[in-house]
Amino acid sequence: MCGIVGYIGKEEALPVLLEGIKNLEYRGYDSAGFAILGEDEKVSGEKAVGKISALAEKVGGRKFGGKTGIIHSRWATHGGVTEANAHPHSDCKGVIWLAHNGIVENYKELKDELNKKGHSFKSETDTEVIAHLIEEELNPVRSRAPAQGGSPEGTAGAATSNGTFSNAVRNALKKIRGTYGLVILKSDEPDTLVAARNFSPLLVGLGEGEYIVASDAAAVLKHAKNVLYLDDGEMAVLTRDGHRVFDLEMRERDKESQVIDWSPERAQKNCYPHFMLKEIFEGPEAVENSVRGRLVLEEGNAKLGGLEKVMPALRNAKRILISACGTAYHAGRVGEYMLEEYGGIPVETDIASEFRYRKPVFREGDVFLAISQSGETADTLAALREAKEKGVPALAVVNVVGSTIARYADAGVYQHIGPEIGVASTKAFVSQVSILALLTLLIGRQREMSVVMGRRIANELTKIPELMRKILKQSDNVATLARKYGKYGNFLYLGRKYNLPVAYEGALKLKEISYVHAEGCGAGEMKHGSIAMIDENFPSVFIAPQDSVYEKMISNIEEIKARRGLVIAVATEGDKKIADIADDVIYIPKTLEMLTPLLSVVPLQLFAYHFGVLRGLDVDKPRNLAKSVTVE
Repeated sequence: MCGIVGYIGKEEALPVLLEGIKNLEYRGYDSAGFAILGEDEKVSGEKAVGKISALAEKVGGRKFGGKTGIIHSRWATHGGVTEANAHPHSDCKGVIWLAHNGIVENYKELKDELNKKGHSFKSETDTEVIAHLIEEELNPVRSRAPAQGGSPEGTAGAATSNGTFSNAVRNALKKIRGTYGLVILKSDEPDTLVAARNFSPLLVGLGEGEYIVASDAAAVLKHAKNVLYLDDGEMAVLTRDGHRVFDLEMRERDKESQVIDWSPERAQKNCYPHFMLKEIFEGPEAVENSVRGRLVLEEGNAKLGGLEKVMPALRNAKRILISACGTAYHAGRVGEYMLEEYGGIPVETDIASEFRYRKPVFREGDVFLAISQSGETADTLAALREAKEKGVPALAVVNVVGSTIARYADAGVYQHIGPEIGVASTKAFVSQVSILALLTLLIGRQREMSVVMGRRIANELTKIPELMRKILKQSDNVATLARKYGKYGNFLYLGRKYNLPVAYEGALKLKEISYVHAEGCGAGEMKHGSIAMIDENFPSVFIAPQDSVYEKMISNIEEIKARRGLVIAVATEGDKKIADIADDVIYIPKTLEMLTPLLSVVPLQLFAYHFGVLRGLDVDKPRNLAKSVTVE
């Protein structure tokens, strides 16, 4: 959730930190703060409630000096949104300073123990406990007095340390139950920065004479192309002379760096007013990048190099279990229809947060597939671990190279769509659906799918990007519709078969971006409850292309109209019948039924975007949400 950046190097730390955390603001924007360690062993900094811009305004033109520092943008879990609860947090005398992403599950009992030992706390957060634990490990017998003020300012005490900085961190972390991504500095060791990870993403950018610790690669792109991804239970000790990685038993780990293939420019808005709109318009390119080099048109097949080593398991699979959260879950639901109808294999799709807490029954011949744009989604990772522990081949579809899920899975497929910055996922959805279409080809051609059908699917998939671009040209018309319906506070999204998950996804986008109540529903299920809500003030959005369930959808529209409900329809070009009964229609080009979600979702993404913008909301950073959900 939260954004973390740490820096040690040759440049003034604060500009690097502010630039890095700005690129991570989608991970949390309740409050922010930084701590800079000067050469005089004095820590100075600032905190502010709100977005990074509020912190930058508070700093103004002040210079803080120092070439070592940490910064944090918060997505609140424990404690309200206040400056006192903003990170970084420190120990009693302002010697230890740290930024944290995660949750300390046993913080109350730890805090009680520390209070009894004389520690004084300044915040309501679970994070502050970690700083005091490290302090206790360094010097358990010295007297303590609270640091002055709520801002990160303190001077190292004169007490003698009972252990090294890294050992103290290690011993403190052993007492913690929960998750953490941590970057820590010690005021009397200006040439050292410590980073640690457990179930919360953290990487180290390897620059020239400098290191950047971050919770996401977007923060290091300008300074480092090579990164070390820390694994769970690992700690990195960074100095001006080099870096070392240890486990919590202080056994050194030999880790290879990886190259980030994203450019800084790909993480910028370019000419678009918002990242969300930019990423909606990048949807066609996302599909192209996801299928490039993976289609074998003449054979009507797909080649997924990342799955080569598990091909025997896929060939003999009797069932596929898909697990994901949010938008990725909706993509998985589309994949379920594809794989069952054309791949000829039973599929079960689960919300990862439910999968991990029930007792799933695995069978011989099962294959597990996790879907996560970030590759760090906590619940999806836990579901993946559960499958692996039961001996089930565990696959993944992820976007971020080197992410935890990518590294933990037995095999997988990368999306190759570049960074997705907008909190509400858009281009990742169409990429994931495209890859599931490729997987359908791969499995289907090993079973009963004919070469003719394979070629048809493959050829239609190559046409999808251009058809998406055609829909995107209607953006202004969709904005007009958003203005027309902007006064309504409730929407029902309805679909059937392949477009049922699209109905759920369309409703999710509107909720995320505009804070308007919207819900997805199976059109056939509507009569069993949801239709009770319909009147002239409750519009319905029907995804009704001319497919195998078209006539059923028309009947459902008639049922809504009979109750004075307003209807917006997403329909196939040339469909005049639907125009006679719906109040408004957004047309999409004709394609194969299994591929219609790649087209029908685009106007729903645009509608949500324009609806939110017209309400004056920050659509890139919707309230209470963060891009990568790394806590439960």
